[in-house]
Amino acid sequence: MTSSDLYPVSRLAAVQEATGKAGLDALLLTPGPDLRYVSGYDAKAMERLTCLVVPASGEAYMMVPRLELPAAQASPASRLGLEFVAWDETDDPYAIAARRLGKVARVGLADRMWAMYSLRFREVLPGAEEVLAGSVLRELRMRKSPAEVAALREAGQAIDSVHRQVPGFLRAGRTEREVARDITEAILASGHETVDFVIVASGPNGASPHHDVSDRVIRAGEPVVVDIGGQLHNGYCSDSTRTYSVGEPPAEFAAYYEVLRRAQEAACEAVRPGVSCESIDAAARDLIAEAGYGEHFIHRTGHGIGIETHEEPYIVAGNGEPMEPGFAFSVEPGIYLPGRHGARIEDIVVCAENGGERLNDTPRELVAV
Repeated sequence: MTSSDLYPVSRLAAVQEATGKAGLDALLLTPGPDLRYVSGYDAKAMERLTCLVVPASGEAYMMVPRLELPAAQASPASRLGLEFVAWDETDDPYAIAARRLGKVARVGLADRMWAMYSLRFREVLPGAEEVLAGSVLRELRMRKSPAEVAALREAGQAIDSVHRQVPGFLRAGRTEREVARDITEAILASGHETVDFVIVASGPNGASPHHDVSDRVIRAGEPVVVDIGGQLHNGYCSDSTRTYSVGEPPAEFAAYYEVLRRAQEAACEAVRPGVSCESIDAAARDLIAEAGYGEHFIHRTGHGIGIETHEEPYIVAGNGEPMEPGFAFSVEPGIYLPGRHGARIEDIVVCAENGGERLNDTPRELVAV
């Protein structure tokens, strides 16, 4: 894969067309995932404004601080035929953008735009209605191209290589933080550019889905939830959870872990074009509830993934949006018993024409170390 595959020139035209259809005069995309998705430029967020201006009609252009111009020109954005509007330290870039835009009635702001940017745009575009750019970009970002699926598959293989090393890091007497340090090094060594999160949740900490790590000492016979992910150099993310046991786990835990494994399998098998997002959630949730653990499954079954770890579509009750080929998301049911232990199994799944394809392939059975 090349940057031209992941960030094709045609994407800008598609975004411009979608902007007009949404009844917006322009999108204003500052540093963050929206800007990177459209242009390929992973710009630094700072007090100096960088902004891709995409009008519904006319030529798009990139506002950049002059000292950032070389970085912008070296990025994939240089292939888009954009004008780079470099501004100097004594300029007001917001005023420059406003003059070039002219009178506008509705503009879309990047979903992750800093408040300091949005408030300045409000000042220089008085009377313009501001909406989230995500209302335009979500339809494009949810449907992954073959190149994007390949990037996510590469990320999945990289994080799988780390999970295969985890049994060597886990042993009684080590702290969660010590294990997390080893995992962090392994994630970077696997080809990831950044480590976005490392959860090592032992014993009762496993009942907290987003525990992070602590100085708690791991004990023999305890389950340990390990949820890890990061971002590759190309901007696409990994995310995978496996649950381990340091020695023989409690019988109670082994029993509900098997329920969880079957629930995760059922949800993955339910993926196919046309089914609703909430039906995939139900495939896992109903099985867990029937086994008597419904109150202990306390979060949605999954989230979309791409250049953000969490993005649309969300696999949750109430989301009746039908699956389409190219949707990429996690399937990660969990069971959590407060004060005792917990478990979660997570794979990234892509909806294909004939069903779901898992992008992770490490064992889903309980791994005792």
